[in-house]
Amino acid sequence: MKYFGNSKLATAIRLGLAVGALAAAGTAFAQDNSSTAANPDSAKKLETITVTGSRIRSVDVETAQPVITLSQADIQKTGLTNVGDILQNLTITGQPTFSKAAVLTSNTEEGGQYVNLYNLGENRTLVLVNGKRWMTSLNGYTDVSTIPVALIDRIEILKDGASSIYGSDAIAGVVNIILKDRFNGAAVSGSVGQNEGGNNDGTQQAYSFTVGTTTDKASLVFAATYNKTSAIWAKDRDFTKYTYGDFDNTAGYSGTGPWGRFTNGGKTYVLNHTGDPNNIGVGADSRDINNYHVGVQDNDYFNATNQMMEQLPTELKSIFTEGSYNLSDNVTFKATGMYAERNSSTQVAGYPLTSTSQPNFPVYLSGESYYNPLPGNDLSFARRITELPRVSSESAKSLHFDAGFEGSFDFLSHPWNWDAGFGYNKYDVDTTNTGNINLLNLQQALGPSFLNGQGIVQCGTAANPIALNQCVPFNILGGPSASTKEALNYIMAREHATDQSINKDFTANITGGLFELPAGTFSIAAGIEHRNVSGYDQPDEMASAGYTTDLAAGPTTGSYTTNEAYLELNAPLLKDLPGAKSLALDVASRYSHYSNFGSTTNNKYSFTWSPFDDMMVRGTFAKGFRAPTLGDLFGGGSQTFDQYTDPCDVQFGSLSNPTVAKNCAAAGLSPTNFRQLDTAGAPIKGPNQQGTTPFVTGAGNQFLQPEHSTTRTLGLVYSPHYVDGLDMTLDYYDIKITNVITAIDANYVLDQCYQYSVQEFCSAFQRDANGQVINLHRGNANLGWIETTGYNLGVNYRLPAFSFGKFVFNANVNYLDDWNQASTNDAPVINYAGQYGYNHWRANLGLDWSLGNWGATWGIRYYGAFLDQCFSDTIHCNMPNYTSVNWGYGTGANRMGATVFNDAQVRYTLPWKGTIAFGMRDIFDKHPPNTVNAYVLGYNSSGSVDPTLDLGRYIYLQYNQQF
Repeated sequence: MKYFGNSKLATAIRLGLAVGALAAAGTAFAQDNSSTAANPDSAKKLETITVTGSRIRSVDVETAQPVITLSQADIQKTGLTNVGDILQNLTITGQPTFSKAAVLTSNTEEGGQYVNLYNLGENRTLVLVNGKRWMTSLNGYTDVSTIPVALIDRIEILKDGASSIYGSDAIAGVVNIILKDRFNGAAVSGSVGQNEGGNNDGTQQAYSFTVGTTTDKASLVFAATYNKTSAIWAKDRDFTKYTYGDFDNTAGYSGTGPWGRFTNGGKTYVLNHTGDPNNIGVGADSRDINNYHVGVQDNDYFNATNQMMEQLPTELKSIFTEGSYNLSDNVTFKATGMYAERNSSTQVAGYPLTSTSQPNFPVYLSGESYYNPLPGNDLSFARRITELPRVSSESAKSLHFDAGFEGSFDFLSHPWNWDAGFGYNKYDVDTTNTGNINLLNLQQALGPSFLNGQGIVQCGTAANPIALNQCVPFNILGGPSASTKEALNYIMAREHATDQSINKDFTANITGGLFELPAGTFSIAAGIEHRNVSGYDQPDEMASAGYTTDLAAGPTTGSYTTNEAYLELNAPLLKDLPGAKSLALDVASRYSHYSNFGSTTNNKYSFTWSPFDDMMVRGTFAKGFRAPTLGDLFGGGSQTFDQYTDPCDVQFGSLSNPTVAKNCAAAGLSPTNFRQLDTAGAPIKGPNQQGTTPFVTGAGNQFLQPEHSTTRTLGLVYSPHYVDGLDMTLDYYDIKITNVITAIDANYVLDQCYQYSVQEFCSAFQRDANGQVINLHRGNANLGWIETTGYNLGVNYRLPAFSFGKFVFNANVNYLDDWNQASTNDAPVINYAGQYGYNHWRANLGLDWSLGNWGATWGIRYYGAFLDQCFSDTIHCNMPNYTSVNWGYGTGANRMGATVFNDAQVRYTLPWKGTIAFGMRDIFDKHPPNTVNAYVLGYNSSGSVDPTLDLGRYIYLQYNQQF
């Protein structure tokens, strides 16, 4: 299919492509659907198909909606074994809220991977499998890591909203993962890879077995897969072993170290020891007051990243089967079943225990304890229990089943297709935690104790002893060298939590032609859907009651139902006329009624116009919505120790902003000497430090209303007849979301109060007698709006065959023009475009070569320059005078240059239907730069590095065998 002839517009587009290529880079041979336009074989195939974004079947793969397609061959060339990693390479994919590096995450999303199109949030991207909704968590997140890569036939990514077709959540776009449904024979595949850097970590393994048969009457496919990724430890790389990486090695140290300290008479006493922040050492006798020094010294701090994972390990096992049976020439029964189990675990440093870790259940070292250095005085203590690193192990079980009938018939001299079926998704998460402290047992272990006649320290008193098998005293001030295995086992909490969400979906659809217009068939699609969503989250009972050092959380339970109907019309209006080789309009509308908030109707209007053979113009205008999730509505809320920067801090705050300075002074805080304190009670040494008291987050709001969106796209598809094999697309997008459901963080609350003077946020927290932030509450609310605009460029060029092989060049470029956000309709607008995580430029470039049985791919991934926060006025701050009303961080910024990764793969097809491939990702051993914002935004636990980027060279080997 050709769209455009020789003209000035063609020259302009080619010039734009050249400029984009010079400014960009990347891998992955993801192709826009227009890439088939210049393929003669594709033009001859007249079978009708359905492309993601429309329900109307058509012989034309090119639609008004911009769609990217990743084939199984494209996936193989990346060397990646996880769907989340594969989709993260797309140029329109933003920073993940939860990633494989988010080891500090303490919710049911921990360990999974999610798709965040346009940086608009993972729960605003709808994930389908075979065109059907996939399972989600209570918070609306779809864990794509539960979908085995080996089962995928292709992935279609719709780059604009589609609520009129699919309903809620399809605001940023739609990811449709299409699995293999027909197979003859058997196949096995395996892939093994490992990071070259670090301590031989990050090993990935992927194995699959597929068997199937296909006849004229039926087909059956069965597959089993196994994937495993090992842990990566923060301490094994220089740029991740410290909180702020290579620009400050000390600011991220924890003020609560492994050695006990206590307060008495207004002074802080710390046990003498031989350790430092990176080495535990040995402690002195904690019972002798002369073995303590006054005040927290540098060596009393602790580098918590020594005990932390940088990326968590995962293991995925799955079985899949799909079958179909032709009941007649026009009716087919189809069914699909899949079970997947993902096991993952995270480790972070031992708990920084204090007497008031749980303010409602304080625990003190009894004046009658054998280990008290000041007998007769109850002591308030602090110590990190490094002997018990906190480990969270999660088992996520996904069960999917769908079955239904589909068929075809002729009506009004036109072919029609229909389907009706039922889908069932069940997502169970079972979490066990160790390493937190059982405060009931700790109270006993720090209570009265004495040395009995056998020389054993025993709980209770000599007159009223507690049996040795009922209580074990704990020398909390003595540090790791004084702890016993029995005491640690006694005070450690063993927690268990469960989470479940169930989605039942009944659907019926019909599509076909009604009548002929001069330019073609007027087609229609219609359907109805009934969906029931329910779930619960049951936290550990002890933790929920506040009797452990874990974050106390309330239970969540809830459900809702929806009834929906949609209608789509497609009208080809003009054909083979001057200036209108073709012109077609598509209109879709969906009515949705939710049991919890009522009804909404969303429409979409699209067009395709070909002024002449080589070019097509396409555009859409769509309304969309996202319904509140079960977590949004019914979440029980939980404690959290937020990391935040007090805007009123004289060193790391935002006092250079006159509004902040004025509001801080009005709050009674000194503009010259107020300091935010760390957990040791000392002034913080860097921004975004952990608070000393828990805040409350995530409480549900049953009065939430849905978010609403407006999407506008306008694009060109260009296939010049004078350059055979060249296809190009250029699309503009503008997505605006209003009534945004927001889970706000502590920094956001404080910034909105002090920087923007929004009173509702100022009333969400208090300050204690020392001016420190306490009792901060943050939850969910319909607040403000988000809008993003930009351009997508796609180029696919199949060069003429040479004697030395065939070449295919591919480029995908995204330019982010704006990413604006306002907390309320009246609040100032912040434009994040060009800041960390919102690079103006992202691109993938690839060159593929094949000759006989040989093939090779070279890819370049490009992440453009961006602005990061300054660490201080002099450190990590090459633009100290930078200021902008849209910047959001006061005066000063640090410009970080572009990052480029190179990937390569060589493959060979063997005579016995086998294929072997050897590849490297990040050939030149680059690694992501250390950035303040990577840590501030909580994307990972340590190192201040982008969790989506490579941690160094990765080498892999693949083998596929068919029988």
